[in-house]
Amino acid sequence: MRALIVDDEPVARKVLREELELLDSVEVVGEADNGELALLKILSSKPDVVFLDIQMPVMGGFELLTHLNGGPVPAIVMVTAYDQHAIRAFEAGAIDYLLKPVSQQRLAVAVDRAARVARDPGQAAEKLAQLQELAPPPSKEQNRIRKVVGKLGEEFFVLSTSEVFAFQADGDLTWIVTAKQRYLATQNLRAIEQRFAGDSFRRIHRNALVNIEQIRKMSMITSQRWLITLSNGQEFVVSKRQARNVRDVLSW
Repeated sequence: MRALIVDDEPVARKVLREELELLDSVEVVGEADNGELALLKILSSKPDVVFLDIQMPVMGGFELLTHLNGGPVPAIVMVTAYDQHAIRAFEAGAIDYLLKPVSQQRLAVAVDRAARVARDPGQAAEKLAQLQELAPPPSKEQNRIRKVVGKLGEEFFVLSTSEVFAFQADGDLTWIVTAKQRYLATQNLRAIEQRFAGDSFRRIHRNALVNIEQIRKMSMITSQRWLITLSNGQEFVVSKRQARNVRDVLSW
């Protein structure tokens, strides 16, 4: 696997490089001492795995992750010297991390896990989405941004739910509808509804969830049937069974 080491401490980069070079399955293709430089190297060298420090000058590890939203996504192994809160979060989200100083045995385990993720682009994107959701919000007044993974062609994209206008089922497929593009979802509509329960999405039909923040017009067809128009002009008919959800939106 092609590996990129990102850490602002030269000694930490040197130690990690030496440990990685002892593993036959890894080739270190570069180093970076801050997130901005790392982002450029990720885009140019396309590593399979990135060993990413959390706290760095210029751009920290979490901020870097917010810029990785599409195309080939590397497996991410977070590296930290302390931050026990972050470690608990990584464990809860099944995201791998390394605690400095890194032992050879623990590093081998992380590399093996990263290799499995790197072989599955969809899983790599899902892991990235989980990490992005763990990122601290820009300010105390803002909530963490929820993420969802969509596929376009052979590439996977990590989308903020605020970008999503609707989730729409079509047979066995579920589509993520944004302002200008449709992406193939990696989960079915029921799983998506359960995951984002309590967020701004409401089921308006057995085949559709809509973002109530993107509703621009609601027209009554009958006393129990509505036509919803979203900000992008797309229209959805509300089923009789889900009419109550629309009334709830009106009262909201």
